[in-house]
Amino acid sequence: MTVDDCEAVAAVRVGGWRHAYAGLIPQAYLDAMSIEEDAVRRRAHLAEGGGRVVNLVAEHAGRVGGWGCYGPGRDADASAGSAELYALYVVPERLSTGTGRALLDELISRAAEAGYQDMRLWVLAGNERARRFYAKAGFAPDGAAEAFEVGGGAVPEVRYARRVSASDAAAASLG
Repeated sequence: MTVDDCEAVAAVRVGGWRHAYAGLIPQAYLDAMSIEEDAVRRRAHLAEGGGRVVNLVAEHAGRVGGWGCYGPGRDADASAGSAELYALYVVPERLSTGTGRALLDELISRAAEAGYQDMRLWVLAGNERARRFYAKAGFAPDGAAEAFEVGGGAVPEVRYARRVSASDAAAASLG
Protein backbone atom coordinates (compact mmCIF):
# COMPACT_ATOMS: atom_id res chain seq x y z
CA MET A 1 0.00 0.00 0.00
CA THR A 2 1.19 3.48 -0.81
CA VAL A 3 -0.08 6.89 0.17
CA ASP A 4 -1.73 7.04 -3.27
CA ASP A 5 -3.91 4.08 -2.23
CA CYS A 6 -5.31 5.75 0.89
CA GLU A 7 -8.49 7.13 -0.71
CA ALA A 8 -9.31 3.76 -2.28
CA VAL A 9 -8.49 1.92 0.95
CA ALA A 10 -10.76 4.31 2.87
CA ALA A 11 -13.57 3.50 0.43
CA VAL A 12 -12.94 -0.24 0.93
CA ARG A 13 -12.92 0.16 4.72
CA VAL A 14 -16.04 2.35 4.95
CA GLY A 15 -17.90 0.16 2.46
CA GLY A 16 -16.75 -2.92 4.35
CA TRP A 17 -18.03 -1.56 7.64
CA ARG A 18 -21.37 -0.59 6.15
CA HIS A 19 -21.81 -4.01 4.54
CA ALA A 20 -20.45 -6.33 7.25
CA TYR A 21 -21.64 -4.48 10.33
CA ALA A 22 -25.20 -3.55 9.32
CA GLY A 23 -27.39 -4.66 12.19
CA LEU A 24 -24.38 -5.14 14.48
CA ILE A 25 -23.28 -1.51 14.91
CA PRO A 26 -25.72 1.40 15.24
CA GLN A 27 -26.83 2.42 11.73
CA ALA A 28 -26.40 6.12 12.53
CA TYR A 29 -22.70 5.49 13.14
CA LEU A 30 -22.31 3.61 9.85
CA ASP A 31 -24.21 6.31 7.94
CA ALA A 32 -21.98 9.03 9.42
CA MET A 33 -18.73 7.36 8.31
CA SER A 34 -16.82 9.50 5.83
CA ILE A 35 -14.47 8.16 3.16
CA GLU A 36 -12.68 11.52 3.08
CA GLU A 37 -12.10 11.56 6.85
CA ASP A 38 -11.03 7.93 6.82
CA ALA A 39 -8.54 8.65 4.01
CA VAL A 40 -6.93 11.28 6.22
CA ARG A 41 -6.62 8.67 9.00
CA ARG A 42 -5.22 6.06 6.58
CA ARG A 43 -2.52 8.54 5.47
CA ALA A 44 -1.64 9.32 9.09
CA HIS A 45 -1.55 5.62 10.07
CA LEU A 46 0.63 4.82 7.06
CA ALA A 47 3.06 7.61 7.95
CA GLU A 48 3.12 6.61 11.64
CA GLY A 49 3.59 2.89 11.00
CA GLY A 50 7.36 3.21 11.02
CA GLY A 51 7.75 -0.12 9.24
CA ARG A 52 6.10 -1.96 12.16
CA VAL A 53 2.72 -2.15 10.42
CA VAL A 54 2.35 -4.01 7.12
CA ASN A 55 -0.43 -2.70 4.84
CA LEU A 56 -1.36 -4.61 1.69
CA VAL A 57 -3.92 -3.96 -1.01
CA ALA A 58 -5.49 -6.37 -3.45
CA GLU A 59 -6.18 -5.05 -6.92
CA HIS A 60 -8.64 -6.34 -9.47
CA ALA A 61 -8.89 -4.84 -12.94
CA GLY A 62 -6.66 -1.96 -11.83
CA ARG A 63 -8.79 -1.04 -8.80
CA VAL A 64 -8.26 -1.64 -5.11
CA GLY A 65 -10.66 -4.39 -4.12
CA GLY A 66 -9.33 -5.24 -0.68
CA TRP A 67 -7.02 -4.09 2.09
CA GLY A 68 -5.47 -5.71 5.13
CA CYS A 69 -2.86 -4.83 7.69
CA TYR A 70 -1.06 -6.35 10.66
CA GLY A 71 1.54 -5.33 13.19
CA PRO A 72 2.71 -6.14 16.69
CA GLY A 73 0.07 -7.46 19.08
CA ARG A 74 -1.52 -4.68 21.16
CA ASP A 75 -3.18 -6.75 23.89
CA ALA A 76 -1.70 -6.70 27.39
CA ASP A 77 -1.05 -10.45 27.18
CA ALA A 78 0.63 -10.30 23.75
CA SER A 79 4.20 -11.54 23.63
CA ALA A 80 6.90 -10.08 21.38
CA GLY A 81 6.15 -12.99 19.04
CA SER A 82 2.46 -12.12 18.66
CA ALA A 83 1.25 -10.30 15.57
CA GLU A 84 -2.21 -8.81 15.36
CA LEU A 85 -4.36 -8.62 12.25
CA TYR A 86 -5.64 -5.07 12.61
CA ALA A 87 -7.91 -5.04 9.56
CA LEU A 88 -9.06 -7.10 6.60
CA TYR A 89 -11.74 -5.69 4.28
CA VAL A 90 -12.87 -6.56 0.77
CA VAL A 91 -15.36 -4.63 -1.33
CA PRO A 92 -18.73 -6.40 -1.18
CA GLU A 93 -18.68 -7.37 -4.87
CA ARG A 94 -15.35 -9.20 -4.32
CA LEU A 95 -16.61 -11.28 -1.37
CA SER A 96 -16.32 -15.05 -1.93
CA THR A 97 -13.91 -14.58 -4.85
CA GLY A 98 -10.70 -15.48 -2.99
CA THR A 99 -9.58 -11.86 -2.60
CA GLY A 100 -9.84 -11.86 1.19
CA ARG A 101 -8.17 -15.25 1.50
CA ALA A 102 -5.29 -14.19 -0.76
CA LEU A 103 -4.77 -11.05 1.31
CA LEU A 104 -4.93 -12.98 4.58
CA ASP A 105 -2.52 -15.65 3.31
CA GLU A 106 -0.01 -13.00 2.27
CA LEU A 107 -0.31 -11.18 5.61
CA ILE A 108 0.22 -14.46 7.49
CA SER A 109 3.18 -15.33 5.28
CA ARG A 110 4.79 -11.95 5.88
CA ALA A 111 4.21 -12.21 9.63
CA ALA A 112 5.92 -15.61 9.63
CA GLU A 113 8.83 -14.23 7.61
CA ALA A 114 9.12 -11.37 10.11
CA GLY A 115 9.55 -13.90 12.92
CA TYR A 116 6.12 -13.82 14.54
CA GLN A 117 4.95 -17.10 16.09
CA ASP A 118 1.23 -16.37 16.25
CA MET A 119 -1.37 -13.98 14.94
CA ARG A 120 -4.44 -12.73 16.75
CA LEU A 121 -7.44 -10.73 15.63
CA TRP A 122 -10.62 -9.31 17.08
CA VAL A 123 -13.95 -9.97 15.35
CA LEU A 124 -17.46 -8.85 16.24
CA ALA A 125 -19.18 -11.73 18.01
CA GLY A 126 -22.22 -11.35 15.75
CA ASN A 127 -20.24 -11.30 12.50
CA GLU A 128 -20.84 -14.94 11.61
CA ARG A 129 -19.55 -14.61 8.04
CA ALA A 130 -16.18 -13.28 9.24
CA ARG A 131 -15.98 -15.87 11.99
CA ARG A 132 -16.49 -18.68 9.46
CA PHE A 133 -13.89 -17.10 7.16
CA TYR A 134 -11.27 -16.93 9.91
CA ALA A 135 -12.06 -20.46 11.12
CA LYS A 136 -11.47 -21.78 7.58
CA ALA A 137 -8.10 -20.00 7.65
CA GLY A 138 -7.06 -21.83 10.80
CA PHE A 139 -8.00 -19.23 13.42
CA ALA A 140 -9.98 -20.22 16.50
CA PRO A 141 -11.43 -18.33 19.46
CA ASP A 142 -8.88 -18.24 22.27
CA GLY A 143 -11.31 -17.39 25.06
CA ALA A 144 -10.73 -13.63 25.19
CA ALA A 145 -13.75 -11.39 24.76
CA GLU A 146 -14.48 -7.72 25.35
CA ALA A 147 -16.87 -4.98 24.34
CA PHE A 148 -15.99 -2.58 21.54
CA GLU A 149 -17.38 0.90 22.15
CA VAL A 150 -18.88 2.38 18.99
CA GLY A 151 -21.70 4.78 18.27
CA GLY A 152 -22.68 5.08 21.91
CA GLY A 153 -23.05 1.35 22.44
CA ALA A 154 -21.01 -1.66 23.41
CA VAL A 155 -20.56 -4.30 20.72
CA PRO A 156 -19.15 -7.67 21.85
CA GLU A 157 -15.96 -8.91 20.22
CA VAL A 158 -14.11 -12.19 20.50
CA ARG A 159 -10.44 -12.80 19.89
CA TYR A 160 -9.22 -15.45 17.46
CA ALA A 161 -5.67 -16.74 17.18
CA ARG A 162 -3.54 -19.14 15.19
CA ARG A 163 0.10 -20.15 15.00
CA VAL A 164 2.08 -18.75 12.10
CA SER A 165 5.25 -20.16 10.70
CA ALA A 166 6.62 -20.55 7.22
CA SER A 167 5.19 -24.09 7.06
CA ASP A 168 1.84 -23.01 8.52
CA ALA A 169 1.54 -20.19 5.98
CA ALA A 170 2.43 -22.51 3.10
CA ALA A 171 -0.11 -25.14 4.21
CA ALA A 172 -2.85 -22.49 4.57
CA SER A 173 -2.24 -21.17 1.07
CA LEU A 174 -2.73 -24.67 -0.34
CA GLY A 175 -6.15 -25.19 0.99
